[in-house]
Amino acid sequence: MRAKKRVVLITGAARGLGKEIARNFLEIGETVIITDINEENLKKTEEEFSSFGMIEGVVMDVTNYNEVQATILELIKKYNRIDILINNAGISADAQLIKMTEAQFDSVIDVNLKGVFCCAKAVVEGMITNGYGKIINISSVTAHNGNFGQTNYTASKAGVIAMTQTWAKELGKKGINVNAIAPGYTLTEMVKKVPENILDKIRDKTPLKRLGKPEEIAKACIYLASDEASFIHGAVIKIDGGLVL
Repeated sequence: MRAKKRVVLITGAARGLGKEIARNFLEIGETVIITDINEENLKKTEEEFSSFGMIEGVVMDVTNYNEVQATILELIKKYNRIDILINNAGISADAQLIKMTEAQFDSVIDVNLKGVFCCAKAVVEGMITNGYGKIINISSVTAHNGNFGQTNYTASKAGVIAMTQTWAKELGKKGINVNAIAPGYTLTEMVKKVPENILDKIRDKTPLKRLGKPEEIAKACIYLASDEASFIHGAVIKIDGGLVL
């Protein structure tokens, strides 16, 4: 890892996977900025992690282009740079195609796909100027094989992979690594709400016979952000216990 403390921006980090990613970056001494639309949860996480290191919580709607550009510009002015962007913010609104509404489709595409674009757009100019940057986009294994009742979600996560590979071609020569992580079923707060009988079926389909742990995804982010991973570029790393082979 670099000796210099870096500035890490993690979206959707008030709870769940984003919160775990934030904790791991704090543990290795980085300055961490977490964003979320839920101010209450954001403040709780900021207070909980305040003893771990330098952390700031910022309310931000990743779907609002102008808000994202203005908010991140102010953060860059305050911290001089954003070295690492983790595009983690994401939602789901499940329904079969025949029942899915336009509102359900649009809401998921806005957060999961447009949100990734908005945030990357806001940090990339500064990264190019500095000749250094790491962009890590959180996709999903469902992008590879679809998932019943998730037209909007799987489409958004497949789009994230396509953007990752496009940006890798555009930004590699600028000193910016762009990669994606595609988690399988991971024991976040959201997944824990799924009925146990359904989770048992997922475990049975998974060659490792278990679900993922949030810290396993977070550790992959730490690695991709490290100098040891500087030749990993345009990759999509599946962390799913072998569910999709």
